[in-house]
Amino acid sequence: MTETHIPQRYATNPAQIPGMTTQDLRDTYLIPDVFVPGEIRLTYTHHDRIVLGGAVPAGAVLELGGYPEIRSDYFLEHREVGIINVGGTGTVTADGEVYTLVKGACLYLGRGIKEVSFADASGETGAQFYLFSAPAHTAYPSALVSPGEGTVRELGDQLTSNRRTLNQYIHENGVKSCQIVMGVTELHPGSMWNTMPAHTHDRRTECYLYFDLPEDARVIHLMGEREETRHLVIADRQAVISPSWSLHSGVGTSSYTFIWAMAGENQAFDDMDAAPVTDLR
Repeated sequence: MTETHIPQRYATNPAQIPGMTTQDLRDTYLIPDVFVPGEIRLTYTHHDRIVLGGAVPAGAVLELGGYPEIRSDYFLEHREVGIINVGGTGTVTADGEVYTLVKGACLYLGRGIKEVSFADASGETGAQFYLFSAPAHTAYPSALVSPGEGTVRELGDQLTSNRRTLNQYIHENGVKSCQIVMGVTELHPGSMWNTMPAHTHDRRTECYLYFDLPEDARVIHLMGEREETRHLVIADRQAVISPSWSLHSGVGTSSYTFIWAMAGENQAFDDMDAAPVTDLR
């Protein structure tokens, strides 16, 4: 099953934050139901015109088609997409080429690919594909990266509870794309903070997908401006949209893993404006 329409989230600005209730924040920035068995479920945000969501074959073959919201005959007519599997082993077929994705593998598909479908691998169940798509002005080759094969960066310190391993997959020195920058960060046991100190980057929108979080655990995701912060309480396999003006950081009640993905003005991973802890309000 594939939805015939994509729900839309309109762009927001910092002046709206002080008047928002908790439910307003959740309705605007949180995507609670990313993975639904037997469906491709997507959300369109007008922040940098990103489309994100999940595909869960659940024993079927799911086809990624065109949608009226993107005015295209097929999904990748004017777009590119990064795909990371967060479940059991599955396959993505792109114009007849079959790619096998184990958990944590990343597949990039460029503009112009007409037929894309998702399935569980033979004899496997439980594939869950996370999709992050942005407009593309040209075509780059498809590329599959297995877990641990990207650019690996060790960050943080156990003493400040933010020791983490960052895997860069789609970026300026890795898999080539028009806009997308994408990877996976895994927190080490005993660490709960991601991206701290926090930062903003006015030139890109970033989205997080939190996963490998125990059912009874949560991540407190910080957002907003550094002098007007807010938070969202996020469960396993939920996603959050972070506009370019918003800082983004979080702390969990246990360790977890998250996918970070960006699109916008440039692809320089380190192009960010730090928000020191002492400046946060």
